[in-house]
This record gives sequence, C-alpha cells and structure tokens, in this order.
Amino acid sequence: MDSVPAITFSTAAGLTPAVRVQAESTLLDAARVAGVEMDATCGGRGRCRSCRVKVLSGEISPPTLQDTLQLGHDEVKERFRLACQTHAMSDCTVTPMPPKAESGYQILAGQVDLASSAGLRLDCGVTKHVITAKSPVGEHHQTSDVEEILACLPPTVERRLPLELLRKVPGALRKQKGRLTVTTFNEEIVDIEVGDTSAHRYGMAFDIGTTSIVGTLMDLATGEQLAAVGGLNPQAQYGGDLMSRIAYAQFDEAKLATLRGKILSGINDFIKEACEKARISAAQIYKIVVVGNTCMHHVFLGIDVSYVGLAPYAPAIRDPLVYSAREIPLKAAPNAKVCLLPIVAGFVGADTMACVLATRIYESEEIRALVDIGTNGEVVMGSKGKLFACSAPAGPALEGAQIRHGMRGALGAIERVEIGADVACKVIGDAPAIGICGSGLIDACAKMLEASVIDANGLLRRESSAALAPALQRRILSGEGGRQFVLVWKEDAGRDHDISVTQADIRQLQLAKSAIYSGIIMLRDVMGVRDDEIHELMLCGGFGNYISIESSVKIRLLPELPIDRITYMGNAAAIGAQMALLSETERLRAFDLAQKIEHVALAARPEFQAIFVDGMNFSGESFAAQERRTRNAAPAPGAIAAGATVSAMPHAVVSAADRRYVAS
Repeated sequence: MDSVPAITFSTAAGLTPAVRVQAESTLLDAARVAGVEMDATCGGRGRCRSCRVKVLSGEISPPTLQDTLQLGHDEVKERFRLACQTHAMSDCTVTPMPPKAESGYQILAGQVDLASSAGLRLDCGVTKHVITAKSPVGEHHQTSDVEEILACLPPTVERRLPLELLRKVPGALRKQKGRLTVTTFNEEIVDIEVGDTSAHRYGMAFDIGTTSIVGTLMDLATGEQLAAVGGLNPQAQYGGDLMSRIAYAQFDEAKLATLRGKILSGINDFIKEACEKARISAAQIYKIVVVGNTCMHHVFLGIDVSYVGLAPYAPAIRDPLVYSAREIPLKAAPNAKVCLLPIVAGFVGADTMACVLATRIYESEEIRALVDIGTNGEVVMGSKGKLFACSAPAGPALEGAQIRHGMRGALGAIERVEIGADVACKVIGDAPAIGICGSGLIDACAKMLEASVIDANGLLRRESSAALAPALQRRILSGEGGRQFVLVWKEDAGRDHDISVTQADIRQLQLAKSAIYSGIIMLRDVMGVRDDEIHELMLCGGFGNYISIESSVKIRLLPELPIDRITYMGNAAAIGAQMALLSETERLRAFDLAQKIEHVALAARPEFQAIFVDGMNFSGESFAAQERRTRNAAPAPGAIAAGATVSAMPHAVVSAADRRYVAS
C-alpha cells in the first residue's frame, strides 16, 4: 500500500487527509475520493480549464498536450496542471485553483399567470376532505379507526393507507372531536391532519436542466405562484454535457448514486428554500411535477443511464410516472406525490413534452417549430396534423464551457457586443468584464462576421486585417494559444488578462450552433416544407430567451426566417411543468401527445452528415461551393477536409466533427 502515492489537497479550509488511489487514477479522481469539489465541465477530457490545479510538492506525470493547449507553456512550467490529465508519481500536495467568481446567475423561471391562461382547467388531482369522524365507542362495535374515517369519505377513495399515515390515525382521530382533513391525490390518501386545513394545498414544479434547475411553488387551489427558486445543477462538476455525465456513471452504480445524490440534495434544498420564502409548511406540498431530458429523468430516479448513452439510445421507460416522495426519496416534502412527464424517445425527454404543453403547438393550424436551445437542444416541428421531434446535442459551449474565457450568464459576463470603429461590450450587472457567456459569444461572432474580422468559415485572418479600422487590427493577436480577438483589454477588465474570443472558441460555437441549426433543417426536410411555410419559430428555455435573434440568424444558429416570425417563449419547460402541476388534464394529455410525436433520429439519416457540415459555416454558401471557388488556392487552416463525415452517433457527432474541423 505504501507504494501507492498519497495525495493531499490544500484548500481554503486547510489540508485534507491524504488519500491513496490506484496508479491509473488522476488527481481529479483523487479529489473526488477526498471529498474536494472540483469542476470538470468537459467530463475530464482535457478540453477546458475548470479542473486546473497547482502541484505544490511531489512528482507527477509529464504534462500532456491538453495541459499545454489549455494552460500554456508558462503555466505548465510553474507546475499548473489539469487534474483530469495528471497522475501522481509520488506523495504530493495539490492546490485546486478557485473556480470563477460567478454570481448573480441569469436563470429564467416560468413566470406566467397560469390560472387565467385560456383553456387551462384547474384540476390538480389533489382534494382536501374536511370530515368529522367518530372513534369506536363499544367493544361490541366491530370496527376500527380507519373504517370510521373511510365511512366519512366518498366511496371512490382507496381504502389502503401508507404505513406512515396509519401510524398517525389513532392520535389524530381523538383530537378536536374527530375533526380531520384527509388529503387525496387521485383518490389515494396522502395525508391526514387534525382540524380544517383545507386552505392549504400546495405543489411544486421543477425543470431539471443539464446546466440549471428551476422550481416554482404554487397554490394548487388558485394557481398562484408563491415562490420561485433556482440555481446551477450541482451535477455539473462531473461534466458540462449529458454524454460526459453518462460516461462518468456508465456501468458504475456508485457513481450513478453520486450523481443522483447531488440532484436529490439540490431539489430538497430548493423545496425548503421555497417554503421559507412563502412561509408555508413543506408537509402541505402534495404534488410535485418534475421534467428534464432523458438523462436527468433517469438519474433523478436512480435508473441506470449506461444504455441511454449507447445506440440505439433507448430510455428505460417512456410512460408518465407517479411515485411517493418517500420512495424517491424527497425528504423535504414527505406527503407529496412526485409526477414525471413522459419521454418521447432517445434524448427527447419530459422537458420537451412540457414545452409542447406550454406552447400548444399541437393545436396549431399552421406549421410551427419550437426550439429549446441548451446543452442538449430539442426541436419539435409540425401542426395539429402531425408533430416531429429530434434531439440536437449542442454541448456546453453555449453555456460558456470549453470557451477560453467562457462563463455562465452571471455578474461580469459579456452578453452583448457592438463592433464599429472599435468594440463596445454590454456586461451583465454593468460590472468589469470577467468573461463571456453564450449569448455574448453568439453576438460577438455575429458582429465579427459583419465587420469582416472573421470570414464565412469562421477564420480569424491577420493577413486580411489591413482593411479593418486600426483599433480592430490591434485586437487581432497571435500567441501560443492561437489567434484571438480581444473584446476587453486587461486594464478595463475585472481579470488580470484580456477577455478574448479565440479561434478555438469560434470552432466550439460552430459545432454547437450547427447541431441546433441542423436539427431544424432536418425536420423541415423530413416534413417537406419550405422556410416560408414555417409560420413561427418559438425559442424556449432560459438560454434561448437571452440570445439576440438577429445575431442567431446571422451566424446560422437559426434559419433565415423573417425576424418577426421568431419569438421568445420564456422557460417553456418550466411553464409546461406548472401546467401539469395544476391540471391533471394537461398531465395526462402529455402522454397521449408523446405517443403521437414522431421521433427523427438525426444520425440515422444519411443526409444529416452533409447538413451538419454545411451548418458549420457562417454563411449560406456551401463548403462545396467555397471549395470550387478556392480550388487553386492553398487550403486555409481550419477548413473542413473534402469528403469529411461525422459520426453516426447522434450525441458523439459534435466531437466527431470537431476532430475533422481542425482549428488553426
């Protein structure tokens, strides 16, 4: 055992006890064993800087190419490393670098007056029966406490009581002369309270996203929103995208339990926070609706996600599910029934069904499309006649991950960019810029394209910068990290370095935006419709409602539709979850709709490869046309090789294309 290196972590709280791990384990693995939280947004593949550490003492493995690419030669010489790439060769002490000081996240909750929404029937399934039951009075009376209570209830109420409630019955029946409130959910008894508590009937709706979680506490009787809570998904430290998290937990029950523990702990904390805000008892939350993509859905329930990450990417179950909170367990709301909306297929999950409910796309006479832009994007297109859906694996770049100076939408993030004679940036909170979020990256690339800082292929070209204004010319730099365009100079930033968009960042954006764009185009082609036949394109999700529509169309994240036909829909998944919370009619409708939606497996269609490669471009000119136009010129760095293909695995397609679309 002594031959196995001992690793100690120096944190703000002091030195951790030394841990010993297997020789093939990395410093990131050791950190998790030691209980040191360390982000790995790329899933430990050496494609981001989130697990950066400094080795204070001891011998470690030689730096990898990923170390040098992400950290640069200077930091590597100073013994900075990526924890996911580094192995201890002897006893060593390591300091995790502090994460980005991000605060004030922009997390979009569903804020709609659902009670007055047209067509929403308030039939939540939760009923409070106020009764007066008599306790048995004579030995000759062959009865029981439970029978006396049931005799006061409608005959449709189920006779079986959960053991936890059965234990409450004797004491409750003999207080206040048998005055009780019996709460049922779809005729099943979920709570028994002393006295009349009919005025207190609450529920919560949760949208569990890959990056963030949003929850809403609601009065089930009136539909009033009592409190909104939300924050980052605590699973993010195990990977910024779905496939990274699936890979982490694949065929490993202990790691699946780790992911599940993170999400359950987060949801329990949000329930407590919401109840404190609204000053209500969590024991009177009787219904919770949870939506999320297939991976989040399965992890929440503790279902093995190994096969969700392997072809044919089939979920374990697609049906709508109802469990008691004690089964899950959600200890913060012990009397609740937890309802999960159905899954369509593959990665088109319960969150998509919530978007379908919220947008009512299934009632449309005209062809419409809803696009949920995020780490895992989904597209639904059609009308009341037929709906088609697909999953578009954009990856975490749109959330700021795997971007050199990327960050989530928080205080200090660049969210808008203007380029004229020089560059002007709008920063969240009007604070000094410390990074750039996804909406800022989209805007920056759109404005760089308009200003000819980059070309249609996304290339930063110093050699063609002579036509630019002098201030813009100075912003194009080359260094060991490759070419970059400076948005904010160091002296004006909240960091000790320039805030830039690098060539690699542009490539990451191209991969992400092509996934979304290709999903829309693929469904359009499957339906056999033209762009001018799409009556409306609805942007759903927290991220989708912060991006500039004009910039998104400019870089071909979205198809070239008239701007007035592209609309913001808010956090439609959260709104749909709230609708299912307040209305059993809506919750049951979701299952019927899920059975009728046709799932389109993108990578199974041979034409998708060409669509995806073309979608990488920032202009409508195909790469084939550009090749013909520049046939006699030397190949430009970063150009896609002729005949390049992308992987047949839909959720590996981005990384596969990345290997072929070589950054200069």
